[in-house]
Amino acid sequence: METPIHSITSLFDQLGLDSTDKAIRDFISRNKPLPQRVELCQASFWSASQASFLKQVKNEDADWTEIADQLDAMLR
Repeated sequence: METPIHSITSLFDQLGLDSTDKAIRDFISRNKPLPQRVELCQASFWSASQASFLKQVKNEDADWTEIADQLDAMLR
């Protein structure tokens, strides 16, 4: 199995969010559970630009996909 190109920290940086370990834990705690029927990019807590980035990641199967999927799982 290949090592992911990006980390959860770099994803939070890319989304313009605080990327400290505590901030990531707090974000996940505050926003979970994300209902199964809601796609990650459709969650109400994203800004329009964050949602657009996450939708693009999913649609293009970009190198961010694996770590975005990990965040999605963490929020479920």
